[in-house]
Amino acid sequence: MTDLSAAHAEAFLEMMSAERGAAQNTLVSYAKDLEELRSFLISRKVAMTSAASADLQAFLAHMAREGYKASSQARRLSAIRQFYKFLYAENIREDDPSGILDAPKKSRPLPKTLSEKETDRLIGLAAEEAEAEGPNKLDRLRMLALLELCYATGMRVSELVSLPARVLGEEGRFLIIKGKGAKERLVPLTKAAVMAIAAYGEELRAVHGDKEFAFLFPSNSATGYLPRQVFARDLKSLGTRAGIRAAALSPHVIRHAFASHLLANGADLRVVQELLGHSDISTTQIYTHVLDEKLRELVETHHPLAKSSKNRA
Repeated sequence: MTDLSAAHAEAFLEMMSAERGAAQNTLVSYAKDLEELRSFLISRKVAMTSAASADLQAFLAHMAREGYKASSQARRLSAIRQFYKFLYAENIREDDPSGILDAPKKSRPLPKTLSEKETDRLIGLAAEEAEAEGPNKLDRLRMLALLELCYATGMRVSELVSLPARVLGEEGRFLIIKGKGAKERLVPLTKAAVMAIAAYGEELRAVHGDKEFAFLFPSNSATGYLPRQVFARDLKSLGTRAGIRAAALSPHVIRHAFASHLLANGADLRVVQELLGHSDISTTQIYTHVLDEKLRELVETHHPLAKSSKNRA
């Protein structure tokens, strides 16, 4: 850096170091960010000290076109804003052109989920292991019941492990779940889930006799019910045996699979919102990527222009 803009950038970095105690890594990053801005402005024949808001906005748009991550864009924007605040404070400029710049929107990460085939494989293995005779049969039947319930209802793990024992005496195909804020919601059960609960209940009575429990999945824990960590640990172990990476599996992933698979098979987003217990539809909208993919497939499969373009290819 040899021009006047470069000198101001150096002065800014010295101020960041001396007055704000910025770390060396931060200073190096800011120096690189400002050099990138300077190079871009030179291509527009604009000096850093005279750049307008439109020039800075153009730089941000350039980064987006170049494929910079939102986090990288945000860091550069932070450097730009602090640099131009410095120029304004030092009376080098009479205005701050960075004041109206918008921060890049960070895309919300898509939730981890399982494919329908992976889910079938996982539940299939749990059912196979539950049917086998031998020690720990109650634990294996419990795992099947937990898994079937989680996938059938999309319950939060905290809701699942704390289900009351009275569920065993209910023969209906619906459950009333008490969720966040003590709000209750009605969720349907699959036949597989009902059968898994019944088989688990029979084994529970065979092992413990007439002993009464407050919870469906009792435990010697402080809460009296199965700790969520135990379910998560056992689920990862089952997943490993089913050929699914342990890091990609958790009770919350099963909840995501429930929602994603429902939407992929035609369920309404509002219905999924109710079943998940989301108070705001915006929370459920993290699953709209499933709908987008479904619409794309629908157009490619059924739209006459899509068919004709394939024939022309």
